[in-house]
Amino acid sequence: MLVRLAVAALLATATITAVAPNPASDGDAGEFVTVRFDEPTDTTGWTLADDNDAAALPNRTLSGTVALSTDPAAARERTDHRVVGLNGSLALSNAGERVELRAGNRTVDALAYPSAPTAERWDGGEWTPLGASSFAPVEAANASVSAFALPDSPGPPLDVLESADSRLYLAGYTFTSARATRALVAAAERGVDVRVLVEGGVAGGAPSPEDDRLDVLAAAGVDVRVLDGERARYSFHHAKYAVADDRAVVLSENWKPSGSGGHGNRGWGVAVTDPRVADHLARVFRADTEWADAEPWDAVRENFTVVDGDPATESYPTRFPTVDAEADRVRVLVAPDNARRGVRELVASADESLVVQQASLDPNSAFTDWTVDAARRGVRVRVLLSGKWYARDGNRNTTERLNRIAAAEGLDLEAELAEPRSRYEEVHVKGAVVDGERALVGSLNWNEHAATENREVVVVVEDDAVATYFGRAFRADWRGGAWRLPVGLAAVVAAAAIAVAGCARRIEFGADSEAGRDGFWQDQRGERRDGERER
Repeated sequence: MLVRLAVAALLATATITAVAPNPASDGDAGEFVTVRFDEPTDTTGWTLADDNDAAALPNRTLSGTVALSTDPAAARERTDHRVVGLNGSLALSNAGERVELRAGNRTVDALAYPSAPTAERWDGGEWTPLGASSFAPVEAANASVSAFALPDSPGPPLDVLESADSRLYLAGYTFTSARATRALVAAAERGVDVRVLVEGGVAGGAPSPEDDRLDVLAAAGVDVRVLDGERARYSFHHAKYAVADDRAVVLSENWKPSGSGGHGNRGWGVAVTDPRVADHLARVFRADTEWADAEPWDAVRENFTVVDGDPATESYPTRFPTVDAEADRVRVLVAPDNARRGVRELVASADESLVVQQASLDPNSAFTDWTVDAARRGVRVRVLLSGKWYARDGNRNTTERLNRIAAAEGLDLEAELAEPRSRYEEVHVKGAVVDGERALVGSLNWNEHAATENREVVVVVEDDAVATYFGRAFRADWRGGAWRLPVGLAAVVAAAAIAVAGCARRIEFGADSEAGRDGFWQDQRGERRDGERER
């Protein structure tokens, strides 16, 4: 028997796949090492050792990937892997050291790690937050899609929330919408499983009255969670989406009056009816709410603070009503898992045209470089960025750099700052349209921090009608469009104009008779950290 065990130990193979020495707990309780056994292995006589101690693996057969820990109860709160207890003492150094997996006197595998940040794991190449997901892109064919632009069409997000019969999950950066609050409470009252997840460390402070809205939801039995704290997996939970049964809505806007309520921002969104898309986003939501950094509202309520802000109440014209289509394909991307690569591939796929509309764009980011590369391939590129006061200087640097490159190299590339002209308050879009065939919509600001540190959700819709819709909205914003006052003030001005001139007159700025002519690109040229601050 001893001979057979010795031979088996010599033949056995296993790989240390990660180490988590600093799990954000008193005394580092629950630290663990993950090991992959390629085949069932009897670990009798095996040990896990560091520079000072060694702990024994159990006298049993292990297979697959397991997490080895001297405190298995605490470790189970920090990993989704099956946890196996070790016998003995082993205290992994937060300053970095070498860990060895041994079968008797033979070293089966070893992994060295540098100084360990809090609540992260080392895989041999990089540190990643404990509990961070690893989702692959998901695609659905022949999906029903409703494309909408804000502030023009604020109906679709609410329609999705009100349609829920069995499940309703809402994910946001902030949440102050009275409309959405009423829809969620009504769903809970009719027996729908309603859950909400928001960011707890909003840049600049959570806006009032978010605390009151979340109080109302919690009182109605909604499972409200706030993602924050020392063990937070993401710099910001910046995603903006909802899942209602087999429907999902993904948008660039926060759940607030100026965003999803249609009282301010220029934003893009899509409502998708497809079980594959909805189920995938539901899995993302559950992964984000079922971890220690997603704390229940009643646990954080006492220390949750808000900042005052001016409520958004303006009304804007409906230039772009919702468009419905059967999309050839819908692709769901999430950050930090796969969205950066997905955006890069989308931009690289452009053959003829690329339009990019963003709240902000770093002049020296990889996203900007990919956009320039498209122009260098002969693609017609237009970039439109927010001209709002807080983003103006940075975005002007970007537009000037892009236009300098275009002039120096003779590229068909132009970049401008947006001028709302009373059709919306500010650009908050994070989108693009490629070749008039594919549109990207979602929460991802095009910068490295958002792509690699935040939770973001975006979708790529392959459909001519949807791409044309967002392309027309872009072109109207590029030109500045018709100057129209918010509805209340417009009535006053119109009355005064009638009294003075005997008639009302609409003032036009540029050719904008139908929110964008198909021949615009051939006929007309334009003139020459990263959770977002709540606004």
